[in-house]
Amino acid sequence: MIDSIGNYITMALSDQGANLMAFLWFVIAARGYQTYAIGASRRKDSLAGVLHAYRQRWMVRMISREMRMADIGAVANLERYVTLFASSSLLILAGLVTLVGYTDDMVHIGRGIPFLPPQTPLEWQFKLFFLTLMFVYAFFKFTWSLRQYGFASVMISSAPVVYGDISDNKDLMDHVNRSAKILSMAANNFNFGLRAYYYSLAVLTWTIHPFVFMATTCVVVYILYSREFSSSSLAELKGSNDSKNRKTLVDYHLI
Repeated sequence: MIDSIGNYITMALSDQGANLMAFLWFVIAARGYQTYAIGASRRKDSLAGVLHAYRQRWMVRMISREMRMADIGAVANLERYVTLFASSSLLILAGLVTLVGYTDDMVHIGRGIPFLPPQTPLEWQFKLFFLTLMFVYAFFKFTWSLRQYGFASVMISSAPVVYGDISDNKDLMDHVNRSAKILSMAANNFNFGLRAYYYSLAVLTWTIHPFVFMATTCVVVYILYSREFSSSSLAELKGSNDSKNRKTLVDYHLI
């Protein structure tokens, strides 16, 4: 199976030095940013880390509430956003799979667009296949995020009601930390799914020219970095957040 995929990639990109370079550039940039983001979250504030601290505070306050409909409602609201993207991913996948059967028509249409370079049916198929893999990845991330939000709802509902300071209660603080961690895992998987959407926009420019694809990839990575580490939203979130309680998703970012 792996050999067949490797042979297909070799055939699709044979005598295509610029395309191969653009493909490798994309893979290195996407993977490199993920590695950097995980390491950078150890050293400085990020949206994921700061929001995790807020979730911890949310779970601490949840313990003292006997009626938790508002907490469950907040989780359900987050689930609705994830469900929207999961459903959209399926619709996009259906469209991409359909396009594979019309590769010859795409080649003919592409020849009529002045700024598109000549491309073989195999090139179009490979690019569509690559986009399909990205949205399959996004779908699995979104659906796993949905399940994790469901786990969080169970943990919120099962938490005991305790009034007053619980900082010295090891069992309760353990439940609080695990609940916040599950919520952060769900948000992190949703974020990974969103990244696939961002990267797919860069892949679309591959049809224009490999170098345009490379440049767009850099733009997408910059946008992801600026929103995660230097956005105005992060600055506002840090304004009233206790940085000493900040946690990162380094140890469980792949869950």
